[in-house]
Amino acid sequence: MDTMDTVTFEKPIPKDGTAMWELVNQSTLDQNSAYKYIMMSKYFRETCVVAKENDKLVGFVTAFIPPEQSDVVFIWQIGVDSSQRGKGIASKLLNALVNRRACKDVRFVEATVTPSNKASQSLFKRLARDHDTKCTVTECFAQDLFPGDEHEAELSFRVGPLRPKEE
Repeated sequence: MDTMDTVTFEKPIPKDGTAMWELVNQSTLDQNSAYKYIMMSKYFRETCVVAKENDKLVGFVTAFIPPEQSDVVFIWQIGVDSSQRGKGIASKLLNALVNRRACKDVRFVEATVTPSNKASQSLFKRLARDHDTKCTVTECFAQDLFPGDEHEAELSFRVGPLRPKEE
């Protein structure tokens, strides 16, 4: 568990899934079912991180290592409570994740980001700068793949290669 003043960064437990879902529902993030967050907190807790202040969840990252890409950690979603924005919590969540033992073989961080999500674009570019590596952006999912007209295309952000962790 890492700390930043009064904010701790730790592995989630299933009850954190409910708080993650509630944080998402109070934001502009894509909404998933409560089950997704509870399931991620149980079965993918090694690659998810929650930020808590005085035991209240104030941020999270959900991620997983794709089965056929053991050198990649894919970021599914990052959320930070509006009261905590501008404090670097999203960056600290990502760094807490890549420094985990479960990510010891990870060389790349990947995520998809919409063209209008400038905050997330900046976050992944900052992660590349912090790790003295590059951030490659390519098209991942074209807008016409999504039903309806509400979803933008998704761009693939690939940060790396990251330096190997020292044992």
